[in-house]
Amino acid sequence: MLHRLSEFWRVYLERRVLSVFVLGFSSGLPLALTFGTLTFWLKEEGLTNTSIGLFASVGTPYSLKFLWAPLMDRTLAPFFGKRLGRRRGWLVTTQLILMGAIVALGSTQPGVNAQLTALLAVVVAVCSASQDIVIDAYRVDILDDDQQAAGAAAVVFGYRIGMLVSGAGALFLASYLGWFEVYAIMAGLVTIGLAAVLLGREPEFVATAESLALEQRADAYMAKRPHLRGSTGRAIAWLYGSVVCPFAEFLTRYGRMAAAILLFVVLYKFGDTLAGVMTSPFLLETGFTKTEIATVSKTYGLVASLAGFAVGGSLMSRVGMIRSLWICGILQLLTNFVFALQAIVGHDLVMLSVTIGFENLAGGMGTAAFVGYLSSLCNASYTATQYALLSSLFAVPRTLLSTSAGWLADQMNWIEFFSLTAAAAIPGLILLALLSRHSAAFVAAREPEPAA
Repeated sequence: MLHRLSEFWRVYLERRVLSVFVLGFSSGLPLALTFGTLTFWLKEEGLTNTSIGLFASVGTPYSLKFLWAPLMDRTLAPFFGKRLGRRRGWLVTTQLILMGAIVALGSTQPGVNAQLTALLAVVVAVCSASQDIVIDAYRVDILDDDQQAAGAAAVVFGYRIGMLVSGAGALFLASYLGWFEVYAIMAGLVTIGLAAVLLGREPEFVATAESLALEQRADAYMAKRPHLRGSTGRAIAWLYGSVVCPFAEFLTRYGRMAAAILLFVVLYKFGDTLAGVMTSPFLLETGFTKTEIATVSKTYGLVASLAGFAVGGSLMSRVGMIRSLWICGILQLLTNFVFALQAIVGHDLVMLSVTIGFENLAGGMGTAAFVGYLSSLCNASYTATQYALLSSLFAVPRTLLSTSAGWLADQMNWIEFFSLTAAAAIPGLILLALLSRHSAAFVAAREPEPAA
């Protein structure tokens, strides 16, 4: 038994897996700075809940990153590309720009010029989304086949810790420092991921049967169009091979179920993210201080998140992917009712610990299961582009669909609001039922048998 546990944990101590963990931290760090932490700042500056809800749209680049993913997947970054390689070159480039953008965002005054704050928040989101594209591809490229599962878990662990640092950690700092100093410190923490990139190695690229087939399809496309020559022809061929082929392959592979799968990716965590936009304003209006919220998040929230990732990963190996998605989806729905109960109880730290703990446990489980599901949908030859598309859709609820959360919160009390967000989780579960019934063939081919 002890030997099995030792073997289980040993893979997480591999240098490349540790590097992926650090990059996960770098990936998660910017998110709260344009989401939860930013909403605290906006609330302190006197913005209305409706205005704060509209700020959710600054995360739109996370939903559109598939548009420029092929460019980062198949070209070298300026200056650093030739020196560090395709993956590391883009990582260093995006991280350096990201650091500057975070500092610039922290220097704004939302109460005086909310438009400038929103603009710079969008710049941070673009840099962060671009970094995510390369980290996802780097993770797949750098790890061996037997390390991929551990790498996925490591990047999720790192991501969540990064969010906690820029969320709870930033709130702690904001109790003693100004917001500019807080954002400057967060920008400095990006250097942790930068160090991991510089100390790591550039992965070797080996042509697979799928990638060779992609090139052949692009060549065949051009051969049928002899009138296309020169730079224009090369550009069209590149776009066809880099953009059209990966998306066409996905649609062909899943056929008539492709649309349902993509809609499910959008809606699975909708109720969870709709509530998340207004969590900070809700807790502040309930009377909790930044220090109280940060303390509970750092203790119960951190422990519950890590437990959620571990339980979510273990759950997939024991009961299969679809059952895991059902369990986690129902728990995420129930989280909204726990927040409604918090609204009834009011300012109570014990209840807050229960609320934050349950939210993070269910959220961690749901994220672990859902990342596994998204990864299973990708073709190995097109991982960067296809995963960028899927994760972009995954971000839609947090960005575009959640912009109405502030307006809804202004129209009703908090109990009604969180009950409504619970109902918003139902469409995703209905789609899961559809996929469970009609997609049994390809689901069974991708998930392990339930443990005895």
